[in-house]
Amino acid sequence: MSDLSRTGVVVIGRNEGDRLKRCFRSLPPGVASIYVDSGSTDGSVAFARSMGLHVVELDMRLPFTAARARNVGWRKLASTHPSIEFVQFVDGDCEVAASWLAVAREALVHEHETAAVFGRRRERFPARSIYNKMCDDEWDTPIGLVESCGGDVLFRLVTLREARGYSDDLIAGEEPDLCLRLRRAGWQIRCLDHEMTTHDAAITSFGAFWLRTKRSGYAFAEHVWRHRGHSISSWRRQLYGIVFWGMSLPVLCLACLALYVSEGFWLTLASFFSCLFAYPAQVLRVTFKKYGEVGEYRFAAVYGVLIVVGKFAQASGVLQCWIGHLRQPNVKLIEYKG
Repeated sequence: MSDLSRTGVVVIGRNEGDRLKRCFRSLPPGVASIYVDSGSTDGSVAFARSMGLHVVELDMRLPFTAARARNVGWRKLASTHPSIEFVQFVDGDCEVAASWLAVAREALVHEHETAAVFGRRRERFPARSIYNKMCDDEWDTPIGLVESCGGDVLFRLVTLREARGYSDDLIAGEEPDLCLRLRRAGWQIRCLDHEMTTHDAAITSFGAFWLRTKRSGYAFAEHVWRHRGHSISSWRRQLYGIVFWGMSLPVLCLACLALYVSEGFWLTLASFFSCLFAYPAQVLRVTFKKYGEVGEYRFAAVYGVLIVVGKFAQASGVLQCWIGHLRQPNVKLIEYKG
């Protein structure tokens, strides 16, 4: 493992149970590793210490975010292991592929303009629920230079210092925020064609799917609010789609129906049904597009329905973000796991 002597690992977790145990056991032996725990009550801290990991327990009197946990982790790793040059972040519900760290480190050694690399993240139990399978589909990102990464990623330590790490106050979307700031400073982010981690989403109910999707809506809105015209273009498009399908079109439908009920104008009733028909039309459009990508009609059909229904969940996240900025209350996590 001499080629990994300058590489460290930061694992973050909160009540991940057996998922965290699998994560720890997947870490290469001899690699400097730190576990940052965020108020777990399931014995995670004790198990981490029994595995010989250095453990940092976050002060829960301060607002908890994954961004804050990662920042605490890499800074602690840098102070206790001054020779570290690369930091692999791993979410506690993921297992690291055996050869990933060596491949990722080699990529950063040879690509001096690259701040971070990540690879293929796969879902551990995609057949257990449609929601898990959608996660596995979501992880299948394009190979090459990209706009942002996810939670599992190998960073060049100097770039984390330069950018002052993640934004502690972000409850979602902290990775695109950091990647955007790094790319604006001249760095690049790359997705490698290599197995990286196995993720266990454990989403088996519509309620959990709704909360996870709501969190994504919050992330899109917060990113665009924070960076305005400099925000990632694909994230702006996502936000515009959420506002249209989850907010504007429903309001227009209700307005047309209200006008018909109060005034009896047949044209407003026709407009109401036209607006309403847009949703099944969108479901069909998304379904056929996904079918062309994966070749599985059943998955594509359910995917199409959930993507369109998910716009309402995302809209609730957008509203939470906007209302939060207006009222400036304490922002709470949107957690989907029990």
